[in-house]
Amino acid sequence: MTAPVTSRAARQNNSKTPGPLRGFMFDVDGTLLLSDRSLGGYELLPGAIEVLTTLKDRQIPYVLLTNGSAYVPAEQAAKLRRSGLPVDDAQMLTPSSVTADHMRRAGIRCVLVLGTPGVGHSLREVGIETVHTGETPSQKIDAVYVGWHPECGMKDIEAACNAIWDGAKLYAASDVPFFATKSGRTLGYTFAILGAIKRLTKAPVLITGKPSLHALRLVAKRLGVPMNTIGVVGDDPLVEAIMARRGGATMFGVTTGTTSADEWRAQPLTRSPHHILTDLRTILDHL
Repeated sequence: MTAPVTSRAARQNNSKTPGPLRGFMFDVDGTLLLSDRSLGGYELLPGAIEVLTTLKDRQIPYVLLTNGSAYVPAEQAAKLRRSGLPVDDAQMLTPSSVTADHMRRAGIRCVLVLGTPGVGHSLREVGIETVHTGETPSQKIDAVYVGWHPECGMKDIEAACNAIWDGAKLYAASDVPFFATKSGRTLGYTFAILGAIKRLTKAPVLITGKPSLHALRLVAKRLGVPMNTIGVVGDDPLVEAIMARRGGATMFGVTTGTTSADEWRAQPLTRSPHHILTDLRTILDHL
């Protein structure tokens, strides 16, 4: 087992000091597994089962938060369980989980969804009406929500723009250009779709997935612990690291996804890890 490496930047003073670890949030792609480009199959990464099983046995709370919005959280959790990961439905979070929580509290009632059927499921669960391009809503569209949408076309872009010009707010699951798969870096469809909509409408966008603090707040709520006592485990300095630093959490940067140990060490303080893990199992040394 390789000893954890602490980045030089992370040893510098930070205005938000993390507290003792009381719970963990794990990224999925590049941290616990590598999926294929179609998201249909998984290859578990070394230590993933062992780490989650140990946390479960020690009754240390953890959740998984992916920026992928293609699947309903319960469906995603079931897929991971079949791969061997100990993940209950309630431990699986997606940007749509965050979106539903935020929109419910904001009083949003009807949403145009640019995404696969699973993207809007969490919204419907909390009583929000969802419509797709070409469907007629029963009320005025309050928001546009962009998620995983491989089949997105110009009609979808046009519908989103028209809704925004008519007063709808713009939400997105992610604004990350790439994520790690077995084939290497894979394009984030949401990023590309969002780019077109923003260029046309100039609308401000609320990102609900990582690195949004909306996401970390929901994680803290689900874990039942303060944000600064969460260990955030992920592979992307622009995603998990920024979120952890913003929220005062402890960042563990893994080297199995988009970022090597040298690349982690080169990051500025705002997106540097407190610890670099060349082996996921070394996170157990911090318990």
